[in-house]
Amino acid sequence: MCHITQRSSTLSFPKMCNICWRFHHTSTSHLCSCSKTVSDEKYQDPFQLGRKDLKNLYEDIKKELLVSTAELKEMCDYYFDGKGKAFRPMIVVLMARACNIHHNNSREVQASQRSVAIIAEMIHTASLVHDDVIDDANSRRGKMTVNQIWGERKAVLAGDFILSAASVALARIGNTTIISVLTQVIEDLVRGEFLQLGSKENENERFAHYLEKTFKKTASLIANSCKAVSILGCPDPKVHEIAYQYGKNVGIAFQLIDDVLDFTSCADRLGKPTAADLKLGLATGPVLFACRQFPEMNAMIMRRFSKPGDVERARKYVLQSDGVQQTTYLAQRYCHEATREISKLRPSPEREALIQLTEMVLMRDK
Repeated sequence: MCHITQRSSTLSFPKMCNICWRFHHTSTSHLCSCSKTVSDEKYQDPFQLGRKDLKNLYEDIKKELLVSTAELKEMCDYYFDGKGKAFRPMIVVLMARACNIHHNNSREVQASQRSVAIIAEMIHTASLVHDDVIDDANSRRGKMTVNQIWGERKAVLAGDFILSAASVALARIGNTTIISVLTQVIEDLVRGEFLQLGSKENENERFAHYLEKTFKKTASLIANSCKAVSILGCPDPKVHEIAYQYGKNVGIAFQLIDDVLDFTSCADRLGKPTAADLKLGLATGPVLFACRQFPEMNAMIMRRFSKPGDVERARKYVLQSDGVQQTTYLAQRYCHEATREISKLRPSPEREALIQLTEMVLMRDK
């Protein structure tokens, strides 16, 4: 990923991508590569800073999932094994601290803010269980999926149960505004899945469709979770918008890099098969950019790579094109926007960690 990120900063940015950028940003400012956003002196490791607030995270989630049926408990506990990155909860607790410090210099995370981090991870995991059923996936995080072990019907019910437990935890916070913000995530997840089932013939509409799906399926959870903790910690609507915009931009960038890794990383590194999106008939960023250089891909996109040899040919075209580099560059732009937003808050170690996180999103290899 390092060489891709460095190289992409010198690439020309096609008209289609500028159109897509305006789709998500009404006012366009000059944006550049995110490299070296944070100086060595200011460097803050997000995972180190968030560790205290995330201690016993998975044990606390399991407490929310107390059930009498042994099999259901085993299924629910399967992904909450403490081996995940806890990427979303970490962003949430760092945002909570950054907003609290900005408001009244409080350096403690409120219990309700930590609950949002727990709920975010539960909603995310429930969506993974359901996604694996929809996609008939065999592996996730380097091990067999719930649907492969227990079957599709039970996997759907397990995902539903995790989601219902998250809803109970959300109600316990007792704040109707927070309930409204986080239930929007669930609506977006469903709408995003429906968007993924459809496609557009027009090239620019197709990319806008892809970014909207990306926001709803991935970024909405991060954006609205960040907004929720900002509401709990600070009364200023401007801070709520900063938190939301940071989460939205980081979330979109995260998924863009995920789509890049589907072409550049090996299955062992990812913990799931590569070229998985093509096999599911999905045209992600690298494919849409490659299509500009290889128009013959249009027919494959419209038939969702269903003919024999489509997946292999499409992957070859992507790797011959600058699709990977252009998608990486687009992710850089979203990360730069996230950095610009969070920099509006008062300086703090947590703010610097959130800035550093944008670098980590760009440089990750799994």
